[in-house]
Order: sequence, then C-alpha cells, then structure tokens
Amino acid sequence: MKELQHLNKYFFKYKYSFLLGIVITIVAQIFSLFTPKLISKSFTVIEAFAKDKSVSKSIIQQELITNILLIIATTIIAGFLTFLMRQTLIVMSRHIEFDLKNEVFRQYEMLSQNFYKQNRTGDLMNRISEDVSKVRMYVGPAVMYTINTFIRFAIVIMYMFSVSPRLTLYTLLPLPILSYAIFKISSEINKRSTIFQQYLSKVSSFTQEIFSGIRVIKAYSLEDQHQKNMVDLSQESKSKSLKLAKIQALFGPLMLALIGISNLVVIYFGGLMYINGTIKSIGTIAEFILYVNMLTWPVASLGWVSSMVQEAEASQKRINEFLKIVPEIQNNNPEKSIIEGAISFENVSYTYDDTNITALKNVSFTVQEGETLAILGKTGSGKSTIISLISRLYDVSEGQITIDEKEISQLNLFDLRNTIGIVPQDAFLFSDSIRNNIKFGKENATDEEVETAAKSAVVHDNIIGFNKQYDTILGERGITLSGGQKQRVSIARAIIKNPKILLLDDCLSAVDTETEEAILNNLQEICKDKTTIIVSHRVSSAKNADRIIVLDEGQIIEQGSHNQLLNQEGYYAALYLKQLSEKELQ
Repeated sequence: MKELQHLNKYFFKYKYSFLLGIVITIVAQIFSLFTPKLISKSFTVIEAFAKDKSVSKSIIQQELITNILLIIATTIIAGFLTFLMRQTLIVMSRHIEFDLKNEVFRQYEMLSQNFYKQNRTGDLMNRISEDVSKVRMYVGPAVMYTINTFIRFAIVIMYMFSVSPRLTLYTLLPLPILSYAIFKISSEINKRSTIFQQYLSKVSSFTQEIFSGIRVIKAYSLEDQHQKNMVDLSQESKSKSLKLAKIQALFGPLMLALIGISNLVVIYFGGLMYINGTIKSIGTIAEFILYVNMLTWPVASLGWVSSMVQEAEASQKRINEFLKIVPEIQNNNPEKSIIEGAISFENVSYTYDDTNITALKNVSFTVQEGETLAILGKTGSGKSTIISLISRLYDVSEGQITIDEKEISQLNLFDLRNTIGIVPQDAFLFSDSIRNNIKFGKENATDEEVETAAKSAVVHDNIIGFNKQYDTILGERGITLSGGQKQRVSIARAIIKNPKILLLDDCLSAVDTETEEAILNNLQEICKDKTTIIVSHRVSSAKNADRIIVLDEGQIIEQGSHNQLLNQEGYYAALYLKQLSEKELQ
C-alpha cells in the first residue's frame, strides 16, 4: 500500500464526499439489518401459534402482514441509501481520476527532451490511460466495497453477538482460514499484475510505432514480418494475462465455499442448541442464516477488492516512477522577465547524455537585438543544438548563454519561450484544422491574421485550393500535406506569434528554390525588428544575413558576412560555388 499513499492528498481534497459516503453506508447497513430481525420475529410468531392454537389467527396474520410491509419498506430505504452511497463514492473516484490524469499530463509537459528520448510513446500513453483507470478502480469500487464490508461486518457481528454469542463464534470459525488465503493470493496477484501491465505497455508501444510508420512498412512490404512480431508479443501478453486470471479466479469459489461452510455450521450447531434449549426459537437459526448470507457478498467481494488493490498498487507504482522524476530544466526565476533579444554564446559546449556525443565545443558568438544570424554546416555539426539551447530545451554542459546580458537559466522559463518563435527541422502539425494549426502560435488570432501569416509563408494559395480551405482537417502529424506545405504552415505558425526571437531550423529544406526566395523576401520585411537565427544547408537561405557562422564537428570554422566568407575561399565559398552550379544545371 506504500505506493498508493500518493493518493491520500486526493482523499483529503474530497474528504466531505468521502465522509458523507461513510455515513450513508452506516445508515444503509442499519436499515438492511431490519430484515433478519423481522423474519426471526415472524418465525417466532408462527412457532408460538403452532404451540398454542388458542391464539387468534387474525392477530397472527396481521402481525405477519405488518412484518412483511416493514421488510419491504426497510429494503427500499436500504436500497435507496446504497444508491446514494454509490453516487457519492463512485463520483468521488471519477473526480480523483480526472485530477490524477491532469497531474500525470502536467508532469509529462514539464519533463525534459531527454526523458522523451528514453521512453516510448506507447508506454507513456498506457500509464496515463490504463494505469490511471486501474487506480480509479481502487479509489472508487475498492474503497466503497471495503468500507461497506467493514461496516457490515461490524454491525452484523454485533447483532449476532447480542442474539447468541456462542452461535456467533461457531459461525465465524472459517474466517481465519479466509484471511490467510486472501493474504497469500493477494501477494501473487500483485506480482503477476505488475508483469502483465509491463507487457501491456510493450504492446501499446509496439502498435503505436507501427501505426506511426505504416507508410514505411507498406513501402518495404513488411506487413507479414510485423504481423508475426505482433502475434509473438500478443501471445506473451496473453500468457501473462491468463496467469493473472487463473489466480484471480481462485477467490470467488474459495469465498463461496467458506460461506457455505458457515451456513452448515449455523444449521448444525444452531439445531443442537435449539434441541438443548440454549436458544429458544427456531427463528434465531433463520436469523443467523440470513446474517451469514448478508456477509456472503462482502466476504466474496474481498477477493475482487484485494485484486483491485493489488493491481492499483502495481499501476500507481508505474505512475509514481514518472511523477518522482525531477525535470532537468527548471524555471529558476518566477518573476516576469522582459526579453529584447540580444543573444551571446560564450565558450559553450554541450554533450548529449543519451549518446555521449559532444555536439558543441567552445562555441562563441553574439547576435545583437534585431540582427539576423545564419548558421551553416554539415549534418551533425551542431546547428540544431544551438537552436535547442537558445529555447532552453537543454542546458549547456560548459560555458554560458546570455540573453540581454542575463544568464539564460536565470530568466523566467515561460517568458523566454513565449518570446521565441521556433520552426523546428521536423515540422510537426496537429490533427486539427489548418487554421487552428496556424493559430497554435497565437490562440486569439483573427482570420485575417491567419491569412496574412499564411501569405507571408507562401502557403495561402495552396490552402485555398483545398475543398475546405483553412478548415481542412489534417491527418496525424500533418500527413495530409506535402513536406514543403508542412514546413510553410509551421513558418506561418511562428510568424503569427510575432516573437522577439525567431529561430528557423532548416525549415526550407523541402521547398523549391523559387518558393524559398519568396519566403526569404517576406521574412526580411517581417524580421526587421526581430533577432533571427536561420539554420540551413543552403547558401541562398543565409546570404542576406547580417552575419554567418559555419560549423564543423561542433566548432566554428568560419564566420563573417556573405562577401567576407566568399573572399576567404573556404568551406562557405566552396559550398556557394557548388550550389550555384547545381542551380544553373537545373
């Protein structure tokens, strides 16, 4: 139960619902006890009439009818109170489920890029869906039936003792055996449940990855191979599920057998006690049989509840693993930060933790407010790492980054990112309308602003060519659009934000040179008062920048203006001549 202690804060939050549910449960159980008493009383009346025929039959009938009406009335009241109990406690569990899902989601949002490199999407989804659902079964049905069971046991056994302490002791003899069986089976359920949940995450991760890469699988005709892999994984998952189901299946028959034994004990010992005159009425035996049957469902539910608790414990443990992770990137300054956009790198080095690759080595440069810097270099030279460090997706390993002469980690993290408009190398679009994808950069943007941004990104003409134009719903990750169209919608999303700092990470690689030229001309006007960093493989994207740096293996090998770098006749000049000749050949 250690892992489930995390949920105590939610029980405290909804303490009034919890306490009300307990009160209603107690009252409901009190009303449910009227039935055995009234039946016992009815048996006593019939028994008295059988012994003494002088008693008026009409009086006997009237008393029996009165008892029947009271049984009906108290049963209806107990049923209604049970309904209120479920409404109170089960609704509380839905609120806790809502809160827990939001807590997990907030934690996912706060965790760093390294976390997402090390964990698979399917597993993350399984923890926020399947695992949270298992936990809800604990805070709802499991807690409700546990409260119901303990209250019913307390009240029923108290009534039984008041009627016949000796017969009560005989009736309760099987309970120690039941307790030991529950303990042993619960431990095994916890172990098997943890293993099953892990395999469920593996299946979720595998299928999510396959669906995301279905085009590649079809293109390489690998459907049969992946089907075989899925069958193998599902087979293993089924095996774990069956092992869990087999141990869970022991509970029901075990509980019913023990209740049956208790009934036999009541009939046998109660009969002997009646014969010996220890109990005065046969109605007492009937009353005890009803009490035992009243305990049947609570005792039988102990197995189900125990199973739910063990599964919830296993699931909450998996959830806690992520909730306990401290995000690497922290907001060190809760005060508001005003950012103008002057950026400086001073001997910055960065090594990726997951690969141990040093992406940047002693990189230093400065970009003044409103200037444009272009970064060129081969694949893997560290260009995108610079973009990630400026937006503080990572913190530097060595050196220092300052913005407006303030160390970047001392700026308010959210103000920093709100000041930045970024177009990543991998243009990611949501499964929503094109309009909403562009408005992602500015939620309250007008339709006119959306169209202006799309025109600046030279994608407006493409959009109005679609049947639903800006209301066209995109497929997953924007699959409806071509690579160039996705990049241009991403550019429009960054432009509409009107940021102080604009970061373009090789975002024109999928567009033709003519479109690229048109976008760059538009960006020159848009970026006049913005600090802009353009990462590219093309000289055409960089030539109009105020300054250009060339990276190779994480180090700056050249820097200067377009003309200065051409005169140096180094890497940049060679790349320019090569791309110029390729353009002429086209």
